[in-house]
Amino acid sequence: MSTIAIIGGGAAGLMAAITAAEQGAEVTVYEQNGEPGKKILASGNGRCNIINRATGIKDYEGEAPAFAATALETMNFAAFERFCKRIGLLLEVKEDGKCYPMSQEARTVQSALIRAAQHRGVRFENNVAVTRIEKEGKLFVLSVLEETRGYERLIIATGSPAAPQLGGNESGMTMAEHFGHRIVPPFPSLVGLHLESSRLEKMAGTKTTARVTLLVDNQPLREEEGDLLFTRYGVSGFAVLDLSHAASRALRDFEYVTLRVDLLPRFTAQSLAAQLEQMAKLIPDDTLADLLGGLLPRKLIRPLLQAQKLSAEQRCSELNTKTAKKIAYIIKQWPFTVSGTHGYQHAEVAGGGVATDEIDPKTMASRKAEGLYFAGEVIDITGHRGGFNFHFAWGSGYLAGLHAAKTSRS
Repeated sequence: MSTIAIIGGGAAGLMAAITAAEQGAEVTVYEQNGEPGKKILASGNGRCNIINRATGIKDYEGEAPAFAATALETMNFAAFERFCKRIGLLLEVKEDGKCYPMSQEARTVQSALIRAAQHRGVRFENNVAVTRIEKEGKLFVLSVLEETRGYERLIIATGSPAAPQLGGNESGMTMAEHFGHRIVPPFPSLVGLHLESSRLEKMAGTKTTARVTLLVDNQPLREEEGDLLFTRYGVSGFAVLDLSHAASRALRDFEYVTLRVDLLPRFTAQSLAAQLEQMAKLIPDDTLADLLGGLLPRKLIRPLLQAQKLSAEQRCSELNTKTAKKIAYIIKQWPFTVSGTHGYQHAEVAGGGVATDEIDPKTMASRKAEGLYFAGEVIDITGHRGGFNFHFAWGSGYLAGLHAAKTSRS
């Protein structure tokens, strides 16, 4: 029986283990945590956004996003749904394409994957770190628990540095480097952004819907509309998370990063200024703070007016066209300088990883070391929010497990 070691028992590692074992391989999974699939438990606020029905290459980032195509097509939604039924999972598909286990509990997903692996003979070594790997002839020799163990094939599915509290680290990238692979420097993704502003304390806790534009070196790069949450450190919310990959990558490369926030996307600047003038005439004795109180969250009003050096106590009777335009401008284009991210501890995933030009996209096999395979987030492929990272984990894990077992058998 062929032997395969898998380092990392997350989504990709578990899929690789099940697939390889079904091909008749003897599989051992080395997991540094006390149980496999720990990150699965934290996904989707404990509900596990397990895949997205509407996946495409447009939903991925990296040096070469098209690398993910074979994995996504091989383990497409229909194939994954069949796999889930085989291991006792039923899926609930939302209108936006997001999918969750019918139970709405991530624990269900983790348990089903572990049971499926165990029923197929997969051996789990939990609370175990692989401290060294060497290639001796055709064997990968792992240093584990003060002893060495040899395997014909090795799958690295260690994940990324994101969520270190759940075991995230760069160990897999270090292992890949040892075998000659190039590493795209990692950075936090799907993460909140830190802003340079003295007004954040006053705005913290405010959630609204906004259109947020990301600028790099003063050039607009992309924009997203959705939830925006002001915090003591900066901003978060879905709109920011969706922009954070590009923002974090630019920060890694020491580029100048700013955000432009549109708090009222339904208005143009011109129509908003006109609306403000009309409203001010109806409430001449009220203040500018009162005027904006019907349009914006309360905690944003004074900081926003201060940004234009306007007094919140100014009477509406004093509002002229120039002032109305100034207020409309800042509401539509409130600028903020991004100073950093909220870090790996708060990042859902990480960008960067093992360079894709050194991995066969059809098999996930290394082009540098025979018998070495990769799966999941350790590779330089990062999905957007909404189940896309799991989708690549399932697909790449399946290919790695299938071909590692087939190659070992041949």
